[in-house]
Amino acid sequence: MPLDLDFVRSQFPAFSEPSLQGFAHFENAGGSYACGQAIESLERFYRQTKVQPYHHFAPSRLGGEQMDRAYERMAAWLGVGADEVHFGPSTSANTYVLAQALRQELAPGDEVIVTNQDHEANVGAWSRLEDSGITVREWRVDPDDCELRLPGLEALLSERTRAVAFTHCSNIVGSINPVREICDLVHEAGALAIVDGVSFCPHGMPDVAATGADVYMFSLYKVYGPHLGVMFLRRGLNEELPYQGHFFNAGKPRYRFTPAGPDHAQIAAVNGVMDYMDALYAHHRPDRSVTAAERAGVVRDLMREQESLLLQPLLDYLTGHPAVDLIGRTRAEARAPTVAFTVRDRSSDGLARRLAAEGLGVGAGDFYAYRLVEALGLDNADGVVRASFVHYTSPAEVHRLIGALDALLG
Repeated sequence: MPLDLDFVRSQFPAFSEPSLQGFAHFENAGGSYACGQAIESLERFYRQTKVQPYHHFAPSRLGGEQMDRAYERMAAWLGVGADEVHFGPSTSANTYVLAQALRQELAPGDEVIVTNQDHEANVGAWSRLEDSGITVREWRVDPDDCELRLPGLEALLSERTRAVAFTHCSNIVGSINPVREICDLVHEAGALAIVDGVSFCPHGMPDVAATGADVYMFSLYKVYGPHLGVMFLRRGLNEELPYQGHFFNAGKPRYRFTPAGPDHAQIAAVNGVMDYMDALYAHHRPDRSVTAAERAGVVRDLMREQESLLLQPLLDYLTGHPAVDLIGRTRAEARAPTVAFTVRDRSSDGLARRLAAEGLGVGAGDFYAYRLVEALGLDNADGVVRASFVHYTSPAEVHRLIGALDALLG
């Protein structure tokens, strides 16, 4: 059974919101719509249990129980342990805290590898380690197609390599990198594999254990939920790294890397995201006996199949237009529906403004992938046009975007 788009869109209040009628959202890579279940969970927490959790009185106890379920359900969906899941304010914040923990374990001359394909959150936090004498090396994209090649990484790995931070999927190129192969290479060198999954997870959350990552991070506000960062930290590594929270919480896994304290209501709202994922599975598959990780695989396949069907016509249009330079692969099967391009003799920002006037929400700029836009030889101030969509995008919306581009570009 293919994805039931009517059912999917019925789960998102944005599609019935009067103020959004006539608008098509194509900046999902910057932040998706929230599913109704997440909105309801957040509202319910504020109405019923917005007190300090984990005391004995009823609202406090119930609030803590909702938070505990969020850790457990997210972990089950990712195929990991609840003690390996951390919720922080954002992936940028989680990466920064992790880098500060690792700083305490590294010695001058140790090496960390980053890429110039990543969002700055997964580069800048590591680059700051140079202040402590750590060498930060850059795994660079192939300038011809902006892909990361494994031989480029192999050439950088050394006996001093302690960690490699890279992206599962680029937020501009859209390429899905071979995470397991990369992690295996990194582990052969005796280093940690730290994966930014922010641009991958909106298209189906992965089996994190199968990726081989020591650390895997993503942002729930791009996965239909609240503004939270999710960080998987491999069991064992959690205990090995110096804690970054209050000293009296050093023995509590979920508090070791959240120095600012969690947002209770937003953590509880994670249950709404999981409710949506479970509803999506149940609507399309009758078998309720499978594990959460197995349900996640089915949902991931449903999303990817739907997105690929819609993505290929847009890629075909862009590659066929003589004035357009598409960034990344031309086949939908090999990439996420995050599509960046430039138009010769046209401002990216100007084109985004024109499309906005047509009720089409695309983005323009460098999208915090400053180093990648620089590697492309583009002006960072203007950057690229980015049209990004997810499984709830309709064929009519994609057709409308193509039509608007054709009218503007001729």
